[in-house]
Formats: sequence, C-alpha cells, structure tokens
Amino acid sequence: MNSVIKSSFAIQKISAFIMYFINIWRQGFLYSLINSFKTYYQYSVTKKLWIRFCEADSNIEKSYYYKFLGFLRELLYSIGSLIEQSLFYRLLNRIKGKYFSITKGSVVFSSIHKLSLHQWLLVAFALYLPIEYIIRVKIAFSPLASAWEELFIIVSIVFILWRKALRQTVAIKRETALDVYIILFMAVGLLLMSAVSPYPAIAMAGYRAVVQYMVWFFIILRLIEDDKDFKIVYYAFLGMGALLCLHGIYQYIIAVPIPASWVTQTEMGVRTRVFSLTGSPNIFGSLIVLLAPMAAGMIYYSKKNWMKFIYLCITGIMCLCLLFTFSRGAWVGMVVAVIVFALFIDRRLLVLMAAAIAGVLVFVPSITYRLTYLFTSDYAEASAIGGRALRWEVGRMLLLENNPWLGFGLGRFGGAVAMNNKILDETEEFYYFYMDNYYLKTMVEMGYIGIIFFIILLAALVIWGLRAIYRSNAVYVIDTQEPLFRNIENPKALSVGIFSGLVGVLAHCYFENIFEEPYMMAYFWGLAAMLMYLGFFRRGQLLPNK
Repeated sequence: MNSVIKSSFAIQKISAFIMYFINIWRQGFLYSLINSFKTYYQYSVTKKLWIRFCEADSNIEKSYYYKFLGFLRELLYSIGSLIEQSLFYRLLNRIKGKYFSITKGSVVFSSIHKLSLHQWLLVAFALYLPIEYIIRVKIAFSPLASAWEELFIIVSIVFILWRKALRQTVAIKRETALDVYIILFMAVGLLLMSAVSPYPAIAMAGYRAVVQYMVWFFIILRLIEDDKDFKIVYYAFLGMGALLCLHGIYQYIIAVPIPASWVTQTEMGVRTRVFSLTGSPNIFGSLIVLLAPMAAGMIYYSKKNWMKFIYLCITGIMCLCLLFTFSRGAWVGMVVAVIVFALFIDRRLLVLMAAAIAGVLVFVPSITYRLTYLFTSDYAEASAIGGRALRWEVGRMLLLENNPWLGFGLGRFGGAVAMNNKILDETEEFYYFYMDNYYLKTMVEMGYIGIIFFIILLAALVIWGLRAIYRSNAVYVIDTQEPLFRNIENPKALSVGIFSGLVGVLAHCYFENIFEEPYMMAYFWGLAAMLMYLGFFRRGQLLPNK
C-alpha cells in the first residue's frame, strides 16, 4: 500500500510541488533570520526561564487535597475488601463467567470483547454528540433525553469507584494541580448561587449548566489507564469528526435549507451554512476547531507515509467543512489554533495558512463578502440594533444595575437556562437572547467574582497545558530537523494538537456561547484531561532513539 501511494502520479506531483516551495523558503532571508534566532535562543536567558517554568512542580503531593484523596482511597480499599467477601460479588462473578461461556465463539461478541468496559466508556464519551442526537432527535423519548447525561456521568463514576475499590485499575493516583482550580470555581459558583437566587430552581439549573460537565475532566483522567486507552479515545474523536465533516460537506453540496436569520440580505451569496448533527453552524465550527488540530497532529506523529496522507486528507476535509459553516468566530478560533500549533510543531504552517487565506479570499467570493461585511456600516448598524453590540451593552447594563460583584444570578440571563425560563417580563427595551460571548455571559450571571475565578481556571489550564506539552516531548525518534519526521511517534505532536484546539475554542467563546452546549463543555474538559495524561501520567515519557 505504501509503495503504491509513493509511486502514484498525484503523490509525486504533490511532493514535487511542496519541495519546490520548501526550497524557495530555505533560500529566503526570513528562513535565515529564523535560524539565527533559533541558534541564539539555545543559549539565551529566555530558554532558561522557559525550561524553569515548564519544569515547575505543582507540589500537589503536599496539599491537603492530595491527603484527603489518599484517605478516600484507603476507605475504598476497605470497602473493596468487604465486597470481595460478599455473596453479591460471588454471584456477580458467576454471572460474568456464564456470560463469557455463552458468548464464546461468537464473532460479534468477540469483536465487542476486544475492548474492555472502561474502553467502551471512553468510546461512548467520544461519541457523546451522536448519542445525544439519537436520543434527543431520533428516539425523542423525553424522560431519557432529560436524564441520560446525568446517568452517563453516574455510571462512569460508579464504575471508576468500583474498579478502584477492587484494585482493578492502574490509574490509582491521578491528582493534578488543575483539579484544585476546577473545584475552586465550582465552590465559588455554589456560593454565588446561594447568595443570588431569587428563583432557586433556576439558579440551581444555571449552576448545573456551568459546572456539571467539568466533572468529565476527573472521569476521563481516571478512565485512561495507558497509551492504548488514550489512542482508542483519540481515534474515536477523529473518526467521529471526519464523519460529521463528510456529512457537513454533503449538506453544502445539496444546499441544505437554513433559517433566513443565519445570513443577512447583503450576504445572499452564501447559499447555505452546514451544521451536521449540531443544529448550529457556529457550534459545528467550534467542534471542528477542537478536532482539526488533533488530526493535524497525527500527520506528524504517524510513522508510515500512507497514514500521514490519510490524516492530511482528514485535516483537509475538516478545514473545508469549517469554511462551509461560514462561522466567522470559528474561523478566528482556527487561526488562533493554527498559530499555536505552528509555533510548537512547524512554523512553515504560518506561511501555508497565509497563502490559504489569500487564496480563499481571492477565489471564494461568498467567504470574502461575509468577512468584508464586518467592516461595513450596514454591519455596524445591524449589530447596534439587534446584534452583538446591542447584546453586550444590554448585558453590561444588567450587571451594573444589580450587584456587579455578585452578578445578576445564575441561569437568569444570556444563556440556555434563561431562554428556557423567562421569568422577567419582556418589553421593547428588554427581551431575552443569547449573549454570544461566554465570558460576558459568565460575568453577567456570576459578577466580577465569578468571571475572575473563571479566568483564573482558564489561565491555570493554559499554564499546565504548556507544561504538559513540554513534559510529553520525547527525544527525537529520527535525528533530523524536518518536523514531519522529527515528531514521528512523539507524543508532543498529539499534546500540541489537543492544546491548540482548546485554545482555539477559548478564542471562539469570545463570539459565541460555546459552552452552552453540554457536549462541547464535556469534550473540552475531557480533552483537557487527555492533555494532562500525556504530560504527567503517561508511562515512559522519553522514547529511545531509533
């Protein structure tokens, strides 16, 4: 297969085309300048400070939090000892043995048994969006649709506690410095909910929407026990993302009908906006921003050229589908993600991105019109009348009219909970809407205190994400300066892909309420857990030279 792809006419022409521009790049002044900076950087104070920053220890082992979890582990072990001696456990083992004896020899069940139960939970997490779509849209059984997410979380937690109690897991100690910041934000949110809750049920719903899906950070970090588990969920994410993007491209081809509000009269060149299963092109665009850098990371990580080509195609499909969402906020998020990815892995991508943007602006008028519309008086007027400018101003006024430090109250304005529970009377001057800025929405509902602790949490994620990238870096598998080969089987390529996607989504949150979608918040914090695994819990951080 590898030799066939190498010898194909198309691959030869593409390789020659790429090498032509690489040679031009290497002969240029900018390339020489960058190499000079790279040489000086090796002996600079900046590098020493960067290494000291990345090698800083969290000292989590010295914290009361770590000691408390140690106490809980010992308690679980004691409970596990009692379970092992119980009639229930013996009965469970008998049922398990009977099940395997019955299913022995079955092709279907043999395929199912290739993955353990905790690995199937990881796959189910990666397929969170398709599962939710099936339950909410296709089955449309209201009791199940309203409770399945909580049931999924409860089942995962009970399963983790069961395995820990019976010492069936190698993921014994998975405490990170980021745990404390997440728990701190949850505690602050609880206090604010108690302090500002004229409608307790709505406040509780608003609090749940903000913090519930952060729990997936703790769950995924403990479900991933080794590199096999990590790769299973990583590949499941990429497979799901590739299929959704193919579906999105299909929607663009058939020009799927969309609401008139998704485009303005001045953007009539936009024939449709794709959304796949998400129901929103902006959310779909953000999902692509999250997953496309992960696919790009596999281009550098994969050892075989035909695998690199496949992941290059997947990355291209995702980028093409992102264009068809016509989500300007997602485009900004992708630019941020590519910049971060390029700075860590391959700076030539900056030139490639600039060339791609220029080509799109020249040859795709519908995208050009949608971007240039931002700088017209029509957009400024529309934004002031009913767009983001008006929404942000109304949110700011609501905050200042109440206690700006404590906020307007969780679930009361700017998000999905408020849209579903319209307590205040709507007038010509006041009506409910999405804030289209998750940070501002958080500040309006939780006040200055809430947004400060939320920003602290995100800053901690970025800091420990950078340290995870540094610690996941392996020695060069192949001694070369070519990024495509230097990063072969280097976990750094995967950690940078995850980190770039996370940062891109954070940039997009400035323009949309991305975390209002449960699966987006679950995916975000689940991927943050995967990043922490690569940096701090992966076995054999350094790979030998090959």
